[in-house]
Amino acid sequence: MKNITTSCLALIAGGAIASPTFAADLVQWHTNSLTYLYGKDFKIDPSIQQTLTFEHASGWAVGDLFLFVDQINFNGKGANDGNDDRTHYGEFSPRLSYAKLSGTNITIGPVIDILLSMTYEFGKGDTEAYLIGPAIDLAIPGFDFFQLNTYLRKSDGGRPGDNVWQITPAWSYTLPVGRSELVIDGYIDWVVDNDENSQGEYHANVHINPQIKYDLGKVLGWKEKVYIGIEYDYWKNKFGIEDGGYVSTELVGSTNQNTASLLLKAHF
Repeated sequence: MKNITTSCLALIAGGAIASPTFAADLVQWHTNSLTYLYGKDFKIDPSIQQTLTFEHASGWAVGDLFLFVDQINFNGKGANDGNDDRTHYGEFSPRLSYAKLSGTNITIGPVIDILLSMTYEFGKGDTEAYLIGPAIDLAIPGFDFFQLNTYLRKSDGGRPGDNVWQITPAWSYTLPVGRSELVIDGYIDWVVDNDENSQGEYHANVHINPQIKYDLGKVLGWKEKVYIGIEYDYWKNKFGIEDGGYVSTELVGSTNQNTASLLLKAHF
């Protein structure tokens, strides 16, 4: 899996080098942002968390790219924190577009593109995973975008969660509100099956993580977008740990997370 992902990224770079004109037009658009989150009632990890997130999204001549890195600061104790007061986690997600690579309009009903979607998950400790699978982009009235990604998960080092399937829709919806707008965007990670080789340690789980945010910068006349709002976080069987199950030999009780965090987000 790691070799497949590396080969696909090399194909992107190789195409850019081979054609100077193509290289000049490689990046079509891009945006970056920083987000601060403060929330309580998290499960497994310490219940109070403050998170600083860097995000990057861009459109390319061959597809698109999304990247985020979280720096998470803990307050209090949890079953899986290892006595650390902080951790980090990130995902690097390139997608190759059939429509862009072929130069063909493939619109079929609401389907406007077919893609090869990849994700590399990384973080502190034993968290590496490689995901790859088919995806489609949909044109749904009212939505800024709507993606439906499917992945086969391959975990590094044989950790639980290897060779299971995941479905990940992602979306953005904008509503005008007075002199500004309300943006509702996010994703759902639905791991639809268990890891049969982990002796029942890894369970099917669903993680629903939307943000609801108001563009304060637009009201104040600022050039860049500055949002205030909340991030909702529901995770059934968090980390694939069965509700009421164990981390190592320690009983953690409920692993069904249901919480919200205050949000401040600035684009640049």
